[in-house]
Amino acid sequence: MIPKNSKVIVLDRDGVINLESDNYIRSPDEWIPIKGSIEAIAALNKNNFTILIATNQSGLARGYFDEYDLANIHSKCCSMIEDSGGFISAIFFCPHLPDAKCACRKPKTGLLKQAEMELKISLAGSFFVGDSEKDLKTALAFNMVPILVRTGKGLDTESNLNEALRKSTAIFDDLKSAVSWILDQ
Repeated sequence: MIPKNSKVIVLDRDGVINLESDNYIRSPDEWIPIKGSIEAIAALNKNNFTILIATNQSGLARGYFDEYDLANIHSKCCSMIEDSGGFISAIFFCPHLPDAKCACRKPKTGLLKQAEMELKISLAGSFFVGDSEKDLKTALAFNMVPILVRTGKGLDTESNLNEALRKSTAIFDDLKSAVSWILDQ
């Protein structure tokens, strides 16, 4: 249950919270946080934000890891955040391949609809932090505030943004600097 006076923020995982890998994050040992991201999430919690993660995880469909491995990766993520005084309220993931035509793979909004339904909240007007154009398009399609970080695929994403996406997106070096800006709003 989300506290009524809490603000909600949605984070992409790979490239935002942890280092990106072209070979996929396949085990907890490969899940390495980006400098400052864990503390940034804890700062959000301390300032009355509820944190959700929405992540595409096609490595499941590709057979690179299974749901048990993914649960262990997420357990490591959540434990590190909790050790810093933060908390992830829920993690929503799409297990499908990019061409599966599912409703949950970003830039489609199925993960966000699932979050709203399960948590009985509205995400409209909330922040969505990602490192890809898919993340930004998902945020805009759901009336959220898109934030791009330059970590992960963010630098490449930034250099290829069309003018409309660039104008509607706040851009920061990393999650830590994005959170500083969010907390100043």
